[in-house]
Amino acid sequence: MSILERFRLNGKVAFVTGGARGIGKSIATALTEAGADVAIVDIDLEESKKTALELQANGTRVTAVKADLTKPNDVDQTIATIVKEFGKIDIAFCNAGICLNVPASDMTYEQWQKVISINLTGVFLTAQAAGKQMIRQGTGGSIINTASMSAHIVNVPQPQCSYNASKAGVIQLTKSLAIEWADKNIRVNSISPGYIGTELTLNSPSLIPLIEKWNEMAPLHRLGKPEELQGIALYLASDVSSFTTGSDFIIDGAFTCF
Repeated sequence: MSILERFRLNGKVAFVTGGARGIGKSIATALTEAGADVAIVDIDLEESKKTALELQANGTRVTAVKADLTKPNDVDQTIATIVKEFGKIDIAFCNAGICLNVPASDMTYEQWQKVISINLTGVFLTAQAAGKQMIRQGTGGSIINTASMSAHIVNVPQPQCSYNASKAGVIQLTKSLAIEWADKNIRVNSISPGYIGTELTLNSPSLIPLIEKWNEMAPLHRLGKPEELQGIALYLASDVSSFTTGSDFIIDGAFTCF
């Protein structure tokens, strides 16, 4: 089998959390273009349905599933829905997350808990449920978690300690799961994007001053594009990365190099 054929995902079933828009939508697009059937998992069902309908044009089956990933019952039901629809799960892309820019001295417990619940607990619950399904299937699989360059540096000038802490936790969680499930042929990796110019980011007036500052600091002097994460996601989802597990991949245009 050629290297290009090994990148194909024909016959594979994947789900992407936070897949309705932004990075998640871009990753879901790449997976469908590579031949995978995909479930778009998001709390915004209407937007998920729009994305699913759009991606069906790539020739694979795509469905939308609503879920609150901070609730174990919702996560379990999501896995059951996907398995009922597609018969199995081969690839889990645990991507959903939020960021609150609040100074640590002003941050409330509720604000802290909201970020940790979605970004870290939500990733754990989703990866755990996907891993259990893959173990039941006995065929292995690939779990990819979205961390952030913020797990490696402290972002400035915006204050976001809860986000940074949650994403650092995602990386250590990823490594822990990779070790626990290595003998099950379940690979677990994470990606750490830098500043990415999603539609939501680019259309937020309050972020314009920050974007200008980030671009001034960045070696490439620009934001990344969502589609610039598709290559690494496809690598990790496909059989090409069969010896890759427990790793974190920083895609940030060299932002964290200084």
